[in-house]
Amino acid sequence: MNRFKILVISFLFFFSPFLVLADIAKSTHIFAIKDGEELKMDIYSLDSVFNTKQPCLIFVFGGGFKGGTRDAKYYNTYFNYFAERGFKVVSIDYRLGMKYQKAPTIYNNKPLRKAIALAVADLYSATDYLLKNSEEFNIDTTKIIISGSSAGAITVLQADYEKRDNRESASILSQSFQYAGVISFAGAIFSEEGKPSYTLNPAPTLFLHGSGDKLVPYKKIRVFSLGMFGSRALAKHFRKQGYPYVFYSMEDIGHEVAFYPMSEFLPEVEHFIRELVFNKKQLMVDINLKDKLRKSKISLTPASYY
Repeated sequence: MNRFKILVISFLFFFSPFLVLADIAKSTHIFAIKDGEELKMDIYSLDSVFNTKQPCLIFVFGGGFKGGTRDAKYYNTYFNYFAERGFKVVSIDYRLGMKYQKAPTIYNNKPLRKAIALAVADLYSATDYLLKNSEEFNIDTTKIIISGSSAGAITVLQADYEKRDNRESASILSQSFQYAGVISFAGAIFSEEGKPSYTLNPAPTLFLHGSGDKLVPYKKIRVFSLGMFGSRALAKHFRKQGYPYVFYSMEDIGHEVAFYPMSEFLPEVEHFIRELVFNKKQLMVDINLKDKLRKSKISLTPASYY
């Protein structure tokens, strides 16, 4: 690569706010066939500019494990923002284990546990596919970040938790591989051991969650050792253990935090990636936001959603 091209790429990567919009290429690939279903991924990138190894941002869509699509239009702002900044953005399918199921409760949790397990397994399969094809896709395998909205946020938090805890569910991936970062838009972790414990320290994690969320717990729901641990509970645990994280708590806002930060908080998400993931800063940050002009429009509960 000539010196001029290196300078151009360096400028675009490190001074991303000044990027000029360019055509983003999108390609679709089948990464697995499970239960007779083709699981696909869409890869968004600017290959014409960035032809060196690129960081990879995997996205898992939301929809309560019963609906949603990897290519819903309202995700495009998020995909394009990071593709323009030199990331391979990969949006994946996964099997929807809560289709036709009743609302989960702490006592009726088997369908939800199965749905989470299916989604995590499919995320691992997508990751394995990217690792095996990293040369073709120009992916830096040391910089694979997982992100998700709602059910997708649960999936990515759960996936990093089970991978770091050396669970059998993660055996498809090499023991030496770990996700570089986790971004959760209104997510939680399901645990059968009480407060989630990590054999290896978790990846730097960005939590965004509304304190009024009634669909995915903001705090926790726990009976003995079983529980769903939301962003506030996880951030408190991360701080106590000294794990790097950033937690944006949106005061009095409901489950819409699963969506609007993917268009309104993109610089904050990028800052987290560059500082805690790429620059490996050991920060523990809690930010409480009260937006007096934003009224919560969504007040979903499991009973009303399912």
